[in-house]
Amino acid sequence: MKKIRSAVLLLFALLLLFSGCGNPYSRHGTENETTTGAPVPVSESAFLTETGTAGESSLPETVPPTETTVTVPPTQTAAPASQTETTLAPPPETIPAQTDAPIQTDAPTEAPMARTVTTNGGNVLELSSLAHYTDAQSAPVVYFTKEISPDALLRIYGALPHPLSGKIAVKLSTGESPATNYLRPELIGKLVRSLNASIAECMTAYGGVRSVAALHRQAAADRGYTAIAAFDLMDEDGDMEIPYAGTRINRAIVGSHLADYDGILVLSHFKGHAMAGFGGAIKNVGIGMSSRTGKIYVHSAGTRTTGSILHTDQKAWLEALAEAVKAVSDYEGNGARMVYLSVMNRLSVSCDCEALPLEPDMHDIGILASTDPVALDQACVDLVYAVPDGHSLIQRMESRSGVHVLEHAEAIGLGSRSYRLVDLGA
Repeated sequence: MKKIRSAVLLLFALLLLFSGCGNPYSRHGTENETTTGAPVPVSESAFLTETGTAGESSLPETVPPTETTVTVPPTQTAAPASQTETTLAPPPETIPAQTDAPIQTDAPTEAPMARTVTTNGGNVLELSSLAHYTDAQSAPVVYFTKEISPDALLRIYGALPHPLSGKIAVKLSTGESPATNYLRPELIGKLVRSLNASIAECMTAYGGVRSVAALHRQAAADRGYTAIAAFDLMDEDGDMEIPYAGTRINRAIVGSHLADYDGILVLSHFKGHAMAGFGGAIKNVGIGMSSRTGKIYVHSAGTRTTGSILHTDQKAWLEALAEAVKAVSDYEGNGARMVYLSVMNRLSVSCDCEALPLEPDMHDIGILASTDPVALDQACVDLVYAVPDGHSLIQRMESRSGVHVLEHAEAIGLGSRSYRLVDLGA
C-alpha cells in the first residue's frame, strides 16, 4: 500500500513539474496575450511587460532603453500592424538633433568680401594694397575718414583712445604765404575751439616773414588763425633743451613754451617736401617744434647750431629728424600727452614752407589720426602709393629717400610702421 502511495505522489510531482508551475521564465497564455511558436528574445537590460492591450508592449520606467526592436505577430485579437511594432529608442545622447534644414555635405564656402577703403577722391582701395596694413591686434590703430570737414575732424579726434586735457597746444604750420596749402581756419576752427586750445608755432631758420616774431604773428593773423584761437610762438622767449642719447643728436632744442602745455595736438597737412620728401606728423614735430637753433641742429644731423639748414648727408639728417621727435615724445610722458591728426588734401609735391608751391595733380584722400606718429605717417605714405594718381608725390618722396625717416623712427622705438586702419566712414 505504501509503495502504491509513493508511486502516486511521484507521479503527481512529475505532472506539476512539466506543467510549468513555479518556473519564473514560463509564459501562460491568456485570451489577451499573443503567442508564437518561437521564444521572444530578451536582453539582460530590457524586459517586455504586458500592458493589458492586445499587441502592445512597454518598458518599465527603471529600465534603460536599448536598440532592440520586437515585432509581435498579429492574432485575431491583435491591433493593426502599425500598432504592433515597438521600437526601443537609443539613449538620449545618441539621438541626432532634429533640424528643419536639409543636411548638406561638401557645400562650397563663400569667399569673404574684399575689405576696402574709399578715398575722398572716390578711389576704392583694398586694405591689402596698403603695404604696411596688418590685422594684428597688437598693431597701433590709424583712424581714417574720407570726409574732409570740420565735423569729420571732431569725429576722428573723438575716436582717439586718450583725448588731451588741460592746457593744449595745436601745433600746425601757418604756411609761408597765402598761396600755400596750409590748413584753413574754416576747416580746423571747430576742433580747436572745442579744445580751448592755442595754436602753436616756432620761427623758421631761413629768410622770410616767419623768421621774425612780429611778422610771423602778422602772418598768422592774415591766415585767419588768430580769429579762432590764441597764437603762441613757442620760441619767442628762447628755447629749451631735451636730452636724448641718439646716434645723430644728443638733445632736441625746442621752443621754451613747450613746458607750458599739458598736451599737444600735432595737426599736420600731409604733402611733399623739397628736403624730407614728404611732410607729415614727424616733420611737424622734429622741425616744426624746434627753435631756430634746433632746426639747424637737426638739419645738420647734430653737427652745428648755426649757419645754413642745407645738409650733405640725406639719410643722416632724416635720422636726426626722427630722433628729435623721439626726444619730444619721451618728454611728453613717452607720448601719452601727444596725439596726431593729418589732413590729406591739396596734396602738392611742394611744402607749405614754399611761398609759391606747385599745384596738386592728385585727388584729396581724407583725414587720418593716431597716437603713433610713425604709423600715421606710414599710412599716409601707403595711401599715396595705393591711389592711381600719386605718381608725382611718389617721385618726390623716393628722390629724397623719404621713407628712411620712418625706418629709423621705428628702429629707435618711436612707433610702428605696421598699423591697423579703422575706417570711421564718411
